[in-house]
Amino acid sequence: QVQLVESGGGLVQAGGSLRLSCAASGTGSIFSTYDMGWYRQAPGKQRELVAITSGGGSTTYANDVKGRFTISRDNAKNTVYLQMNSLKAEDTAVYYCAASRVPYNTYWGQGTQVTVSS
Repeated sequence: QVQLVESGGGLVQAGGSLRLSCAASGTGSIFSTYDMGWYRQAPGKQRELVAITSGGGSTTYANDVKGRFTISRDNAKNTVYLQMNSLKAEDTAVYYCAASRVPYNTYWGQGTQVTVSS
């Protein structure tokens, strides 16, 4: 069973930065083959994709975070990161980490709150 634990959320002023981490366990030696993604859900809104890094090394970003957020992974540490710069009030949400590998289940972390004050 894959388990994901996010950390690094908090309260930051607009224009500031945060770095989220997601540590995975239970993937064994094949963490590098998982697609790892960051999603967020703001109050009253649906969960949406923020960024994803595939097992093959490609990355995809939501349009509204391009140029501000960077997703990266350290396969030796079974960890994926989300560096968030130039934060805006509209980035306020609970951020979730997800691990997926076709055709298996997608696993989710418990989420970490990010609050950006304007």
